[in-house]
Amino acid sequence: MSRLRFGIFMAPFHAKVGQNPTTAFQRDIETIQLLDRLGYDEAWLGEHHSCGAELIASPEIFIGHVAAKTEHIRLGTGVLSLPYHNPLWVADRALLLDHLTRGRFMLGLGPGALPTDAAMIGIDPSEQRPALEEDTDVLMQLLTTDEPVTHKTARYNLVDARCQLMPYSDPCFEIGVAAIASPSGPRIAGKHGLSLLSVGATLVGDLDLLALHWDVVEEEAARHGKPCDRSGWRLVGPMHIAETREQALRDVEYGIEDWFDYLQKTAAAPQFHPLGDTLEERIAWVNESGVGLIGTPDDAVAMIDTMYKQSNGGFGAYLMMAHEWARPDAVRRHYELFADQVMPKFQRSADRTLAAERYARSRWDELNSKQADALQAATDRYAEERKSRT
Repeated sequence: MSRLRFGIFMAPFHAKVGQNPTTAFQRDIETIQLLDRLGYDEAWLGEHHSCGAELIASPEIFIGHVAAKTEHIRLGTGVLSLPYHNPLWVADRALLLDHLTRGRFMLGLGPGALPTDAAMIGIDPSEQRPALEEDTDVLMQLLTTDEPVTHKTARYNLVDARCQLMPYSDPCFEIGVAAIASPSGPRIAGKHGLSLLSVGATLVGDLDLLALHWDVVEEEAARHGKPCDRSGWRLVGPMHIAETREQALRDVEYGIEDWFDYLQKTAAAPQFHPLGDTLEERIAWVNESGVGLIGTPDDAVAMIDTMYKQSNGGFGAYLMMAHEWARPDAVRRHYELFADQVMPKFQRSADRTLAAERYARSRWDELNSKQADALQAATDRYAEERKSRT
């Protein structure tokens, strides 16, 4: 297994709806700062405009703000709803962030998850996926060629459009496409040789979708003569861990029902529709369906290992979906435990310390005896020296 990367996919969910948005944003900022200190690789920030719980309207603005408060973690739009925007301005803003972050920026694209967002600007759900494919074609021309782009749709009109900045990253910052329950995202990723964000493969409760997603990417990449690299494939899933399973279950009693209520009754997104009516049913659904995990670090290791095998060839990163199931102190502990006890299992960062321990244990009896003899010999020599001086 190659080294996995880890991070979060922050929509962000702030259920129960009605809380102070200013303090909610502050928690999001502090979470990313914590992950930066703990050595996580990346954080992806969403774009939403309705329903009251997913509060970031512009992931680019949020990234520009939090980039100045972090040092190492990569920051991506997770995802920017491309059909809502003019591709030229998306390209320009992305290029600007690539420079401002000195290469830490990633651009994640999607059709838009909340139909209430699209409805407010007159876009029907049936239009979103075709629009994403068309707009990605235009965006990639703007980012990867020097030729002016002329292209007209019902949503925008480009006339000899071009970007005035070259990317800071060589040859360009990383671009990924969201895959939820349909093959449209993998198809676009393969067509352009882009990364893939499998946001919904676990949430729909069918791990077989993981291999299907990548099969589509490989097929389209081969058809269009594009590169195809599993290291750019990211899997997203909800998780909460604590020192014991009992503690983890107690932790999520704080907010998991608000999360379920939001996805079941407010956000009209069938691709993200969890099952269960009672607290017990909902927790059981998370753990038993393969959607996510509420448990211990060892449980998390086992789940990620299962997902890796189910992917039929591996993936590059696992992103935890930020959800606020637990109180802020328990959420912080979750991220600390994951960094300390889960990440090393997949990044080999503890291999040499464990090998050093095994070596020392294998020679303990022999070397402990020799050390004791050496100490006694030194003591005896000193006693003899003192005796000879008297």
